[in-house]
Amino acid sequence: MPSTRGSLYNRPVENISFKDAVHMAEDVVARFEKIEARPWGVEGATMELSKQVGELSKFILMREEYYFSDRAELDPHYLATDENIADEMADVLYAVIRIAKHYRIDLVEAHLAAFKKAEGFLASRGV
Repeated sequence: MPSTRGSLYNRPVENISFKDAVHMAEDVVARFEKIEARPWGVEGATMELSKQVGELSKFILMREEYYFSDRAELDPHYLATDENIADEMADVLYAVIRIAKHYRIDLVEAHLAAFKKAEGFLASRGV
């Protein structure tokens, strides 16, 4: 069954808010939950977050030339394209959204609260 927010996917990216993106991700997660072998819970989402951060780190290590130069030629899983990096970043966001949903945290509100704290700190430093 397609998402009820499917029309968001047809909008130009500049017309999608962060809140819209979170709702779209929640819909995708809900659909995956219907086919996953077992419920993940917050523990599974946290393990998935760690895994995805590891995958992202692997691609960054390749892109920044920490690994030997022909590693991606020997193992294509190490090919650090912009698309692969972006995909892992999106997967990290999916995991964060799952954890936020479990704890009923509004990520937009949390981001704005963190931004206000940072602004206060920076203002106290004169920047």
